[in-house]
Amino acid sequence: NKLVASPYIVWSAIFIIVPLVIMFYFALTDNNGVFTLANITAIGKYKKAFGISILYAAVSTVITLLLAYPMAYFMTKLKISSQRMLFMIVMIPMWMNFLIRTYSWITILSNTGLINTFLQKIGLIDKPIKLLLTPGAVILGMVYDYIPYMILPIYSVMSKLDKSLLEAAEDLGSNSFTKFKRVIFPLTKPGVISGITMVFVPSVSTFYISQKLGGTKTMLIGDTIEYFFNSGPEHYN
Repeated sequence: NKLVASPYIVWSAIFIIVPLVIMFYFALTDNNGVFTLANITAIGKYKKAFGISILYAAVSTVITLLLAYPMAYFMTKLKISSQRMLFMIVMIPMWMNFLIRTYSWITILSNTGLINTFLQKIGLIDKPIKLLLTPGAVILGMVYDYIPYMILPIYSVMSKLDKSLLEAAEDLGSNSFTKFKRVIFPLTKPGVISGITMVFVPSVSTFYISQKLGGTKTMLIGDTIEYFFNSGPEHYN
C-alpha cells in the first residue's frame, strides 16, 4: 500500500509542501535572507485591499451558490443523457484559457460592447452605461469564471442522493420546503462546502479579473502581491 501511495506522496511534497516552505521562507526573511517579522507587520498597510478582496470574494461566492445550487438540482432531474449534455456544457468553458474567458467580457461590457449596443439599438438608453471598470464587472467576472467549481461538487453529491429518503419524507407529510430543509440540503452540505471553498479561495486572491474588468482603481490583495512581485525586491520593504 505504501508503495502504491508513494507517487502521490512525492507529488504532494513537490507541488504542495515545497511551495508552502518557500512562501514561509520569503515571508520571514528580508532581501538579504535574514530573519525578520517586518513582512508580517507590514500586512496592516494593506487592510483596505484585504477588506475589498474578502468582500468581493464573499459576494461572488454567494451569487455563485445561488445560481449553481438550482442548476445542479435541475440537472439531477433530467435523463442521464441530458445530464451528460449539461455537464459537458458546464465543463466547456473550463477548457478555454482563463485569460481569454476574462478578456471576452471586455467586449461585452465596454461602451461599444454587445450590451450597450443592444440597449441603444432598442432605444432603452441614449448613451452608453458604464459597465466596465466597476466593482460589478469584477464580481461578474468572478462568478462567470468560477461557477463551474460550484456546480460540479454540488451536482456530484446531489446525483448520489438516496431517492428513498425523499420518498420517505413525502410519506411523512413533508412539503417541498421541509423536504429541502431537512433532507436535501443537509445531505448535500459537503458539496456546498467544497464548492464554497473552491470559489472563495481563488476569488479572494485573483488579480487578472480585477485588472481587466475593474481597472487600476480596484486593487485586491492579488493585485498588490502581483505589483510588488513585478516591481522587484527594492519595493518589498
